[in-house]
Amino acid sequence: MLEFKKPEIEDKEWVDDCLSFAQSLNCEYTFGNIYLWSTAYRTKIAKYNSFLICKWGKDENTFYSIPIGNGDFKDAVLQIIEDAKNSKIKPKLGGITENYRKLLDECFPNQFKFTHDDGNNDYIYNVTDLANLSGKKYHGKRNHITNFKKNNPSWCYEEINESNISECIDLHTNWISDKDDNDPDYSLEFESVLTGFENYKRLNLFGGIIRVEGKAIAYTYGEPLNSSCFVSHFEKAPADIQGAYAIINQEFAKRLLEKGYEFVNREEDLGIEGLRKAKQSYKPVLWLNKDYAIYEE
Repeated sequence: MLEFKKPEIEDKEWVDDCLSFAQSLNCEYTFGNIYLWSTAYRTKIAKYNSFLICKWGKDENTFYSIPIGNGDFKDAVLQIIEDAKNSKIKPKLGGITENYRKLLDECFPNQFKFTHDDGNNDYIYNVTDLANLSGKKYHGKRNHITNFKKNNPSWCYEEINESNISECIDLHTNWISDKDDNDPDYSLEFESVLTGFENYKRLNLFGGIIRVEGKAIAYTYGEPLNSSCFVSHFEKAPADIQGAYAIINQEFAKRLLEKGYEFVNREEDLGIEGLRKAKQSYKPVLWLNKDYAIYEE
């Protein structure tokens, strides 16, 4: 029987141990992603033997993660199916990448129906591409950065630390204030951002700031997924400063390159057209498909 609970910062060690067995570059397989968005997505976690199992949503909109860890995979999936039946909901698993789709098919032949939503796919880039912006495909990005540096000769980059976190929070607050609509998702995202800053060191987060004339005008932060891939969780800059997003993206990629990361996962576009256009403009090397798997008896 699975016993679910809300994730707490003290769960990081055992969750990280389970996630170290993940056979995917899925952005969801970091403790930070699970913990930071736990309120927004109604996240609960369960430890079953040596597996982590996540549960998101409410009532008929509930879905589960694939079991991540080491041991009897089929047994762990059966526990999910049983938990869903006890809750009187359809057993539904999310974030199913190709490796796990094959594994489900092997363990449960013709028992899962797979569905897909492009908005859930992850954008994964070569860090070298984002750091260097070489070639014709990045001509526009280089122009934006050139104009930014020309218009803001005093700009500089610095790492996020305890002394400048409050400036990032002020920056994000102003970013929300400048929006014309009152989208509730802004508040949910801001809550996740604040949770990250409150637990910055304990979550092993890493990020950077761009300053102009001493003022922080852009920030970004994320966490390692594994030794070769980093996940960027948040990135904010004012829309009215040309090149602000482009330069925080490039400067941060340079630091990831120095740390030895080969890939950076910049997460999903959630079907938001403007976000999709922006993510596609950086030319991902992999658009990671993530399916839903619905159990059919």
